[in-house]
Amino acid sequence: MKTSRATSAAAIVLCLGLLLAACGGGNGAGGNDRGTTGAGGEQAGGNDGGAAGGEQGGQGFYERAMNQEFSGATVTMFGPFTDEDAVKFESSIADFEAATGIDIQYEGSKEFETTIAIRVNGGNAPDIADFPQPGLLANFVRTGKVLDAAQFLDMDWLQQNYNQSWLDMAMMDGADGREIMAGVWHRVNAKSLVWYPKREFEEAGYEIPETWDELIALSDQMVADGVAPWCIGIESGAATGWPATDWLEEVMLRTTSLENYDKWVTGELPFDDPVVKNAVERMSDIWLNDEYVFGGRKAIVTTNFGDAAKPLFTDPPNCFLHKQGNFITSFFPEGLQAGQDYGFFYLPPIDEQYGKPVLVAGDLMAAFNDRPEVKAVMDFFTRGESVINWLASGGSISPHKDTPLDAYTNEVDRGIAEIILNADSARFDGSDLMPGAVGAGTFWKGMTDYVSGTVDLDAALREIQAGWATVQ
Repeated sequence: MKTSRATSAAAIVLCLGLLLAACGGGNGAGGNDRGTTGAGGEQAGGNDGGAAGGEQGGQGFYERAMNQEFSGATVTMFGPFTDEDAVKFESSIADFEAATGIDIQYEGSKEFETTIAIRVNGGNAPDIADFPQPGLLANFVRTGKVLDAAQFLDMDWLQQNYNQSWLDMAMMDGADGREIMAGVWHRVNAKSLVWYPKREFEEAGYEIPETWDELIALSDQMVADGVAPWCIGIESGAATGWPATDWLEEVMLRTTSLENYDKWVTGELPFDDPVVKNAVERMSDIWLNDEYVFGGRKAIVTTNFGDAAKPLFTDPPNCFLHKQGNFITSFFPEGLQAGQDYGFFYLPPIDEQYGKPVLVAGDLMAAFNDRPEVKAVMDFFTRGESVINWLASGGSISPHKDTPLDAYTNEVDRGIAEIILNADSARFDGSDLMPGAVGAGTFWKGMTDYVSGTVDLDAALREIQAGWATVQ
């Protein structure tokens, strides 16, 4: 059988796990053979006995699984991965299934958001679900249907293997108002990236900026050289405006505290607060400067987000800088090679007191049913080996610190992984965390109206804030 290099690496990691389990090493707590099965689960570690973390004789659920204690058990999963992504996910769990004897039965749906609500509310929840939108998961956490991962996973291990921000972003209010750890992060991506045509950028003598002031100075230098520095586009059909919300989230993280960002996302800090207005004004220094933007301000609203980066690759380039998440490379012209035709750099910090934050998105695995084999699979998802085979296919990033950088097969993914791992903090896309009436409603529309010049900044912020009145 032909074995890929990434599969071999995963097998080595799994073998090490077996050795550790045989020696009685553990990272969790645990209990008896079987917990109570419930379609809705419980907001607790379960009925496995022992302290939080899942210990039984010094072994955590992962180690117990590696000893094949749960061999023959089935764990059902439901998520948004379909088609090629479903194949990649199946590949990422195959070695674990072979080593443990646990059968993970994954079902993907393009209608995940609608279907998961029907299943959970109808008492037919999967054992584990993959949530790309934490806000959706929070709805189920508030009703008490999600297990508290902190009750059966070892916090020392989680703090060792994740940036603390990932753990913070997994905390949500439960049915009794008490915060629980609603899940664990599996596969992620970064948005805090600026793309550029590498060869032309270097031939022009430009240098990668390390600070916001240097970014502005670079933009001024490009203007002096007769080229618009930035390519920006926010047209996206019914979702027009979302790239503008991403930009504002980036600037918020760089101009105010994480506490304020979190309050803003939950509606405690209103859009018309001076903190938010200041962030929009800093963003506007670039967006509303016709010399800075290819096509000028008026082109931003009419340029599709997928086409916005294409002027980077004209001959000569019509612009040199484009901020977007790592998915944007799929919209680049065919035949381009990373590291040769294009490169990227981290969007620089603005205020040094807020460090180097990164705006992210990703998949949060949450458990609904209380059985030890379910907890073992959740424990598996806290480890880099759970995504390492997917990394070999490209386009995915691991948030786990135990993932070696050489697991990435291309320069882009490896560089993005370094940015995520080295970030001082991380926060999820704010609009995805807000209620739909705001995050996918007045936020998109208000930013579009402001950028197009239909309304001024104060009116736009009031318009966006009005969306909260429909959900509070």
